[in-house]
Amino acid sequence: MRPRPDIATEPTAVTVAEQFQNETLRPILKALDELLVAYYRHHLPKRKSSFARLTHEDKLAYIERSVRDDTRLRLMLIGMVVGQFTPEEFATFVSEEAELTRRIANLLIQRLQSQVERI
Repeated sequence: MRPRPDIATEPTAVTVAEQFQNETLRPILKALDELLVAYYRHHLPKRKSSFARLTHEDKLAYIERSVRDDTRLRLMLIGMVVGQFTPEEFATFVSEEAELTRRIANLLIQRLQSQVERI
């Protein structure tokens, strides 16, 4: 397992989900950055996408749509993140699964969109 980077965040989290997002999800996503981009690049030819020909704005929209609408892609990406949890983190995830799954998907979209020039 890759070491998790420290992410500076404001200590304003008021819910378990916010705290988990800041303390666990963000560092995991940052550590997995290269793998997430590589997997997304691997995914594109399977969908016979003309991603390279899209405008920057259309690429951003495509990334969001694909993560939200392509169940196989979304579950694989979320599985990469969940696979990095400790047993304690997994217990927290299970207790807030719907909310944390939504947050993971949103963070994945943001992370991939921020790396669009590498995709």
